[in-house]
Amino acid sequence: MEAWLLWLIASGLFAAGELASGDLFLLMLAGGAVGGVGVALLGGPVVLQLAAFVVISALLLAVVRPLAKRHLTEGTPDQPDGIAAVIGRTARVTRAVDGRGGRIQLGADEWTARSQYGADRFPVGATVRILQVDGATAVVGDALELE
Repeated sequence: MEAWLLWLIASGLFAAGELASGDLFLLMLAGGAVGGVGVALLGGPVVLQLAAFVVISALLLAVVRPLAKRHLTEGTPDQPDGIAAVIGRTARVTRAVDGRGGRIQLGADEWTARSQYGADRFPVGATVRILQVDGATAVVGDALELE
């Protein structure tokens, strides 16, 4: 079997192992194995192929892995996600909302909703502001009062 093919198989196995570990270590070794593929395709001896694997893997582990891990583990602090991303947004009422229930449309999504205060009623077409999310139900209030 050709040496470049063995390096390519090793690279694929490292990459597949990375899917299971998620630590970015095996992915850097996969990159080193790709370096071995390159040297093998250029006709370099096995010793040079191994040296390329070691050097490229070490560089990837020392330089790329810390940057990639930092990028993956640090969120964007000013960008809310999940439920926090919908709090404060306005939505359009699609089925009258009162203290017991109703429906609103937020972008392309339709949510169940109820008014913050049982006495508040919002007719179809009204604009409401999402104040909080209780389970899968948006708790809404008057969009104009809160501005």
